[in-house]
Amino acid sequence: MKNTSQKIVFFGTEDFSLVSLRGLVAAGYDIAAVVTKPDSKRGRNQHLTPPSVKVFAEEHNLPVWQPSSLGDIADDIRGLGDVAGVLVSYGKIIPEHIIDLFTPGIVNVHPSLLPRYRGPSPIESAIHNGDTQTGITIMQLAKAMDAGPIYRQTTYPLTGSETRPQLYDALAALGTNTLLDALPAILSGSLQAVPQDDTQATYCRLLDKKDAWLVPESVTAEQAERQVRAHLDFPKTKLAVAGHDIIITKAHVAHETKSPLDIVCQGGDVLSIDELIAPSGRRIDAQAFLNGYATG
Repeated sequence: MKNTSQKIVFFGTEDFSLVSLRGLVAAGYDIAAVVTKPDSKRGRNQHLTPPSVKVFAEEHNLPVWQPSSLGDIADDIRGLGDVAGVLVSYGKIIPEHIIDLFTPGIVNVHPSLLPRYRGPSPIESAIHNGDTQTGITIMQLAKAMDAGPIYRQTTYPLTGSETRPQLYDALAALGTNTLLDALPAILSGSLQAVPQDDTQATYCRLLDKKDAWLVPESVTAEQAERQVRAHLDFPKTKLAVAGHDIIITKAHVAHETKSPLDIVCQGGDVLSIDELIAPSGRRIDAQAFLNGYATG
């Protein structure tokens, strides 16, 4: 029988985090507090919006802490006594003096096969680079980014057709299952973490809006198609076509141009755009764009 009696402080902010928090609650773990980022302004009207993790926690009567500085909750953590930490896509660096308040430290769910893709965009990087597999790493949080020792890993095969939203959802579920499978042994001390091989580490960076613009002459058509899938949620893939700025949502590699939506890339192959978001903001197929925007 799994021991779920040890108190846990859960750190998370993104929807990826929510899947794990739901799993922990459903499994009967004692969630002593949920630490998430402060509410943020979102949408066109910039309404102050709580993280989905906060909404779920409040619905389940779990204490929610939203510190602007993690030092503000150090005494609250100490007040819990013997407590473990679980962190999933929290979005802030955890200082070492906070990590040290937990036993056996903070358990982190990371969506890559570490030491590959340390950093904030491992899901996008796996798609963008054409990897044949990715996966989940359950690790012990350390001061250095994603460099802590590893408890367990689960691989996930890639078909070469995944979009970022699809892979995000798949790895959120896989991460939760792997966490729930490993956590009892971690908390009991029967599963010990193994150091990473730092010589094999690769890194990925935070994406921003400037990464949206596609430069066809600097990438092959295959690389461009992977960028479309990797950036589908954010920062998207933008291009000026027939005098209009569009967002590409689906494309394939071709070998000849037949319309303005066939974009010649480095090496001569073509990115053929199948679906896009038009200047109107509507998602339309290629023929609808050609009929409405690209006619002479």
